[in-house]
Amino acid sequence: MEEAIGKANTLIEAMGWIRRFRGKTTVIKLGGSLLDDENALMHILLDVIFMESVGMKPVIVHGGGKAINRALAESGIEPNFVRGRRVTDAPTLKVVEKVLAGELNVFITDEIERLGGRAMNLSFTTTNVLFGEKLPTEEDEDLGFVGHVTRVDRSVIEGLSYTDQVPVIPSMCEGEDGQRYNVNADTAAMAVAQALGAEKLVFLSDVNGVRRDKDDPKTIIDSLSAEEARSLIKEGVINGGMIPKVEACLETLDRGVRKVHIVDGAVRHSLLLEIFTTSGVGTEIHA
Repeated sequence: MEEAIGKANTLIEAMGWIRRFRGKTTVIKLGGSLLDDENALMHILLDVIFMESVGMKPVIVHGGGKAINRALAESGIEPNFVRGRRVTDAPTLKVVEKVLAGELNVFITDEIERLGGRAMNLSFTTTNVLFGEKLPTEEDEDLGFVGHVTRVDRSVIEGLSYTDQVPVIPSMCEGEDGQRYNVNADTAAMAVAQALGAEKLVFLSDVNGVRRDKDDPKTIIDSLSAEEARSLIKEGVINGGMIPKVEACLETLDRGVRKVHIVDGAVRHSLLLEIFTTSGVGTEIHA
């Protein structure tokens, strides 16, 4: 009985958050090692299905760097990176499109359906919703077919959300001339969140959030204002690879998204714990 009462108390705690976010859009950026961890991915997608079931409108934007690297190796193509961005020549672009807009996009959609939800993959072979152009770079730095999103087809995404389906979007875009581009998944998710006027953007990461000591998970900062985050970067508390992640969060807030979260996607049901509990499990950054 005590266990049953505990479960009821958990539902009551979640009720306030469910009412607050019902009808609101949450963009979830999915990628990295999480796509290689079947167990972690299953629990993330179960969380997404729960969110949709209680009236939230989740939208998934995904990358897939590790899967791309494996496919490139099978094709005998050596990966090449400049300042953390994948140099995408024509042969690499073919592999990226096959993996991101094809295999992974279909796999995530099928998994949601298998777990009892409803989803639609939005890609070049179905309905593309991300449009853009070649990413501007320094004159001596050509990344090939790497682009950035300049326009999002909001009506298609919202139409799916209103019919209780989860849109699943790969981090690629198409130019006005039909040329396709590889896009950084973080920036693609930012563009989608901005276009939809999302309540939240959640970056599912392989760390548990912003830490005062990057080597100590127990020093996680639960909540930060944008001003506090900028101060911590100046002070060197936020450093290394967390700097571009937090700067992306701040840029997203500047574009009108209300809250951005950095959450460890490997923690079981981390999405639900972050959104539907008072303390959360990651770092929330707000304006």
